Amino acid sequence: MSRDRAERSAWIIGVVALLVAVVGWVLRPDGFAFAWLAALTAWIGWPLGCLALLLTHALTGGRWGEMIRSQLLAGIATLPLLLPAILPLLFLLQHLYPWLRPQEAADLTNRFYLNLPFAVTRGAVYLIIWFGLAAVTVRAVRRGSSLMVIAPIGLILLGLTVTFAAIDATMSLDPHFISSDYGMIAAAEGGLFALSICVFASAMNPETAPITLDDLGRLLLGLTVLWAYLDFVQLLIVWQSDLPDEAPWYIVRSSSGWGTVAAVLAGGHFLLPFFALMSPSLRRSRRGIAAIAVLLIAMEMLRAWWLVLPASGHGANWIDVAAMLALAALSTALALRGPRIPAILRAHHG
Repeated sequence: MSRDRAERSAWIIGVVALLVAVVGWVLRPDGFAFAWLAALTAWIGWPLGCLALLLTHALTGGRWGEMIRSQLLAGIATLPLLLPAILPLLFLLQHLYPWLRPQEAADLTNRFYLNLPFAVTRGAVYLIIWFGLAAVTVRAVRRGSSLMVIAPIGLILLGLTVTFAAIDATMSLDPHFISSDYGMIAAAEGGLFALSICVFASAMNPETAPITLDDLGRLLLGLTVLWAYLDFVQLLIVWQSDLPDEAPWYIVRSSSGWGTVAAVLAGGHFLLPFFALMSPSLRRSRRGIAAIAVLLIAMEMLRAWWLVLPASGHGANWIDVAAMLALAALSTALALRGPRIPAILRAHHG
């Protein structure tokens, strides 16, 4: 399938899925709120993860970053979708967050942080930093300038904003839950998600050499282990502490079918990719590494549901599927259009 045809297909699928999701908004505003937040939680990791990987490569160097530079820039090109995607949630905040409902927030000790004016201010700061950093980075790359100057401060800003954005968007669905590891997990997951998409795109490119796929496979293995380690540390700390404010977060995500989802995530998000990527022959195989990348992408969407939907009290339904498919297809359409912008980079970085 040609790039133009794939882009048109993505736009069509995205618009149709979006219309279905809007019907869900009309019929069940509360269900749509959680569905849309879960989809946004998953797909915001693509542009932010690509931005982090691009800046990381500026500091570390290596063949891997040169080979996926166009894919990273294409991922960053999906960031503008964040602005219209946030708008529906602004009308549905009280469906999502108990700390916005006076009767439920009265006994909270962290209301100095969890309040609407401060939350909106933080959100605006996140957006300004993300869009500003993306604009500066892309402009520097298009001009052939070095990213060494902006990479350190850029990664620090990304780390801080992604951490607090994850706390605000999903951890505060349970205002009693506290985890110092939560933001680091979100950051690692965004990088893993973005790299998985880049690896899949590289595997589909017949010009990608097997040795490059091997390099990307090793990096994918490293990020998989990092994410699994951070996620396990959080579980271990909560399990050892067994505090009444923390344990319920895991209890609700291990009951009513969500325990099965957690088991699937353990196998599909870590165990299977870990052992598969340990094989050099699989890392050099286009089909093999593409399959692992697709698995990790699917697990990220499943994990987003696992993080968000238990707070709603219901399982996944057609609204959740439509919302996730809408953002997935629209993001893909923007990314397919994006590579045309940085195509000139091959002259500077090829």
